[in-house]
Amino acid sequence: MFVLTFKWNKKTALLIVVTIAVLLCAVILSLGVGGSISSGANSQKVKTNEDRVKFLENLGWEVNETPVDEKKVVIPKEFSDIYDTYNRMQLDQGYDLTQYRGMEAIIYTYTVTNYTGYSGNVVADLYVIANEVVGGDIHSLAIDGFMHGLCKK
Repeated sequence: MFVLTFKWNKKTALLIVVTIAVLLCAVILSLGVGGSISSGANSQKVKTNEDRVKFLENLGWEVNETPVDEKKVVIPKEFSDIYDTYNRMQLDQGYDLTQYRGMEAIIYTYTVTNYTGYSGNVVADLYVIANEVVGGDIHSLAIDGFMHGLCKK
């Protein structure tokens, strides 16, 4: 039989308290109890398709209620120039994809039906992680088209 003994003093007590606190924080963070995953100014919980449509409507967009696409993507750990440019647009609207590097997101794509000043097809993309909008954009489907943030201009 193995018996472990130690001398109880202030240093040992402090070490035990700090160790327990670190373990408790790790458990809380891993369970997601520590609060919202996003710090984006426009972040919002979107648990259902209805929530996502309502989110876009609150920004002034009318969209078809059924998404035209839904795909899982991994936000790259290292951003290319294209991702850096895209993230600058996200930063302008209160999101920051850098905090989600290496994480899986679902991109929900909806057809926008009330885009004015453009006759082609326009869609809204919502980047969602853990049922929370962490980014997104409005863009045309044309090769020489446009892209901008989610807020209606």
